[in-house]
Amino acid sequence: MTALDAAKSTSSDRRLSGGTRIIFLINGLGMSAWAPLVPYARDRLHLDGASLGALLLCLGIGSLLAMPVTGTLVARFGCRTVMIFSTLLVLCMMPLLATVQTHLFMAAALMLFGAGLGMLDVAMNYQAVEVEKAAGKPMISGFHAFFSLGGILGAGAVSLLLSLGLTPLLSVLIVMAVMIVLLLWRMPTFMNQRLHQPDQPWLVIPRGRVAFLGMLCFILFLAEGAVLDWGALLLLQNPVMTTAHAGLGYALFSVAMTVGRFSGDKIIHRFGRYSVMLVGALAAASGMALAVLLPWPEASLLAFLLVGFGLSNTVPMLFNAAGNQHDMPANLAISAMTTLGYAGILSGPALIGFISQWISLSGAFLLIALLLLAVAVSARNVAR
Repeated sequence: MTALDAAKSTSSDRRLSGGTRIIFLINGLGMSAWAPLVPYARDRLHLDGASLGALLLCLGIGSLLAMPVTGTLVARFGCRTVMIFSTLLVLCMMPLLATVQTHLFMAAALMLFGAGLGMLDVAMNYQAVEVEKAAGKPMISGFHAFFSLGGILGAGAVSLLLSLGLTPLLSVLIVMAVMIVLLLWRMPTFMNQRLHQPDQPWLVIPRGRVAFLGMLCFILFLAEGAVLDWGALLLLQNPVMTTAHAGLGYALFSVAMTVGRFSGDKIIHRFGRYSVMLVGALAAASGMALAVLLPWPEASLLAFLLVGFGLSNTVPMLFNAAGNQHDMPANLAISAMTTLGYAGILSGPALIGFISQWISLSGAFLLIALLLLAVAVSARNVAR
């Protein structure tokens, strides 16, 4: 290879990795922009708590229905086509989420919105794994960092625009404009190779090592969902903690996860996947336990910081492992593992609620800490 060929290859790799970062950012922006709209949707549709919960379930159902078939779609049409289509589907649904007036149409819009996010999640993670393989160095944590950054920016931007007096529709349209500009800017850099897999099934069933990785992904997503949905209520069990400050637990968790992912590639390169997976799972388990056991509210908040740092690079390393195993094609493995992981987020709130009724909320968090210890025990298998 000549110096000119090497320079062209380096430039192409940079453009491809840049495009991957942007599609992760777009996904984070689209997903998080919905969160500040939930209270407006509740008031607009006159929903009680149970009805709102059932409606929100439609988003998860849409994702779970779309994820298992996305691996096959990537093989047949290429990453670029799937990512563009799924992003356009998300964009088309966003104005409806801010304006729809009937329960049925809102449920349909949320289901399609979830399907778009689910398809995009699988396709972008497959591209991320392939880009990391081509680069020959850890990169996937950095890609996931842009998703976390998009989550903070999307929710923050919509919340700020709403606080300035803009309508939900106008607030969403502004975020959509940013997403469209980013998509048009980086669209030519998305991977477009089709995979030659003629006997590929539409419905992907995880097998072998992929099923094992999927169960670990389920646990990690369950832990993340626990902090999101139940973290504030856990903190409020301390009589000193105020309602206004209880939400800081998830905020600190999110910041720690974002910072951890931006530094994750260098940490993995320095210490290796096994060490980072082991220490990350142990840190997350310790944080969960400390959030329950420490009597001081400030220390409990810092415990969620520890959970965020611990979980920040564990999920990206699972995607790397799924993309490099040999029991299933990488596109199908990532599709199957993502589905199992997302099932953890979707079922997590209900499972924790059931366990908290049976034992206590503190007991539920301690059980999650034990599950995270099981992930730590499995670290060598993930890193092999």
